[in-house]
Amino acid sequence: MPQERAAEVTAAGIARLAGVGRAAVSNWRRRHADFPKPVGGIETSPSFALAEVEQWLRDQGKLAEVPLRERVWQHLTGHPAGAVTALVHAGCVLLLVHERPTGWLERAASSDERLAAVLPPALEEVLTARFGADRAVRTPTATELGLSVPLLRGAAELAAQLGARQAFEFLLGRHLDANPRQYALTPPGLAELMAALAQSAVPAPRTVLDPACGTGGLLRSVERPRTLYAQDADPGLAALTALRLALHGTADIRTAAADTLRADAFPGLGADAVLCHPPFNERDWGHDELAYDPRWEYGFPARTESELAWVQHALARLRDGGTAVVLMPPAVASRRSGRRIRADLLRRGALRAVIALPAGAAPPYGIPLHLWVLCRPGADQRPAPALLFVDTTGLVPDGGRDKLPWQALRTAALDAWRGGAEQPGVSRSVPVIELLDDDVDLAPARHLSAPATGGSAAELEAVRERLDRTLRRTMELTPPPAAPSRSAARPLTTVGELARAGALQLRAGGAGTSTSGDPVPVLTEHDVLAGAAPSGTLPDGPPEEPVLTEEGDVVVPVLGGGSVARVIDAAAAGAALGRNLQLLRPDRTALDPWFLAGFLRGTANNRRASSYASTATRLDVRRLQLPRMLMADQRRYGERFRALAEFEEALRLAGRLGEQLVQGLYDGLADGTVQPE
Repeated sequence: MPQERAAEVTAAGIARLAGVGRAAVSNWRRRHADFPKPVGGIETSPSFALAEVEQWLRDQGKLAEVPLRERVWQHLTGHPAGAVTALVHAGCVLLLVHERPTGWLERAASSDERLAAVLPPALEEVLTARFGADRAVRTPTATELGLSVPLLRGAAELAAQLGARQAFEFLLGRHLDANPRQYALTPPGLAELMAALAQSAVPAPRTVLDPACGTGGLLRSVERPRTLYAQDADPGLAALTALRLALHGTADIRTAAADTLRADAFPGLGADAVLCHPPFNERDWGHDELAYDPRWEYGFPARTESELAWVQHALARLRDGGTAVVLMPPAVASRRSGRRIRADLLRRGALRAVIALPAGAAPPYGIPLHLWVLCRPGADQRPAPALLFVDTTGLVPDGGRDKLPWQALRTAALDAWRGGAEQPGVSRSVPVIELLDDDVDLAPARHLSAPATGGSAAELEAVRERLDRTLRRTMELTPPPAAPSRSAARPLTTVGELARAGALQLRAGGAGTSTSGDPVPVLTEHDVLAGAAPSGTLPDGPPEEPVLTEEGDVVVPVLGGGSVARVIDAAAAGAALGRNLQLLRPDRTALDPWFLAGFLRGTANNRRASSYASTATRLDVRRLQLPRMLMADQRRYGERFRALAEFEEALRLAGRLGEQLVQGLYDGLADGTVQPE
């Protein structure tokens, strides 16, 4: 393969291949004259030919333990045509491996050049059989596949270990994680809720459409469909969705790459269900071109109401009696520009429920989004007399946005949708006639009375007593007056030097998947900053061992510039280490954990070890300093640091209890459950 067409890898990728830090790669470049020369990139961030790097690492004995998935990932990210194209090529071959494994094995025995030449006819046959002639997945040519042969061989080898579906999910998931701002994903918990709502109204839907499919997460949540229809304006996403769904199940897959509102690919479809997470707040959605489109049965949406265009598109692609579930920003429920369409949706019985979700359910994560559940009315069907409102925001504890209780949210929403008893502050059916006023405001919070935050007077008294005990404990833990130091300057060392000497181990968090039936809690960055218990969960995916904490470990956040270090206690031991966290595991015969954590929290220490080159301050843990001390002196400092940590936790608890008591009294006085006396 010509050098200019070879896959490339950055210094960060080389570090991951060899399992070292980026500083080690820089040292190799300086010290080894035979280290591969850059073939691309820029001076400050060069890229290297992946094949040359792999050979050099192999010759140096540094590549022996690299997992197969890491090598495949580097081939994918270094693909000269881009990661999405590489994912499509890998997905096509994984589908061939899945559908016709012997056909792949026969062709894989050929040379690289021969394999690239014989694959296109085999892929064309499999893709046509799975998706039809008119499809979003184009058969790659032999020339295009010539750039991907190492990736394709690696992907097939990975499929032999994990299965074709899990291999593709791993590669796609790693790509999405590496580009979080590029894609608006529907989290699995939300996708399962939306699919369950649709399937409660239409059991065992045979045909399901997602007109803004993204990466196919919504359609993948549907149980045992016969045919899945998907459309997306991004050709790469449409192709990835098709391959993902084909590897996931046996349903017929029909996908199209086009702007749904301007160029609907399925104009005659009458689906049993539509699931949709549309783009929000679009101005250029086709307002000027689509003024007379027959889909606008409930009114022509204003330029600022693109979401109501998606709602009507979903209704237009349903059969009579079919159900649509659409994710919406909360402003659509109350904007004056959309009140006439909302009113007509109510009058004709098309809108059946509005479900408020807590913040953090889906991007943008800071906004509490809504789910609209709609039904296409039949000619002989009477309009629904009431609209169901559900508000699940109160089911999330304060500070719980990073870890939503999806099971509780799903139970509350489905119970209300299936006709369960109304719950004060959670669910209520409101007669349509009461909603048809000048505003037609459909925000659930407007129609549901929230329960008092503090509960009853007896519950508030219990909070007050607990606060009193906590304040007394805080007084007991208040540190004594600080004594001036008379010691001379102390010899210092760094975390990096201690790691090289074997006095501690360094591990980075963020990796790992859930591979067993027992859930493994995840210690998140928020948990460390808030001093809370592990609140995250591991994602599903191919087997990948997480970093598990042990009692006495020290965990440090690496983003944000704060001075925080947490010593893991027995309650947090065994949790997986989350993203943006660094774990330091001291040798207890050489380092006291509390001594280590205390000195790592120094403000000046953190400032010296932090990088300010980008918008986010990043801490280089290896540069953090601490004094060289005998173990007896370390323990003396460690006991003082431990006492400070207990005082800090007491202050934090007192603050939470004080806020709860104050807000509870405000609410109780306002709603009459508490008397002024």
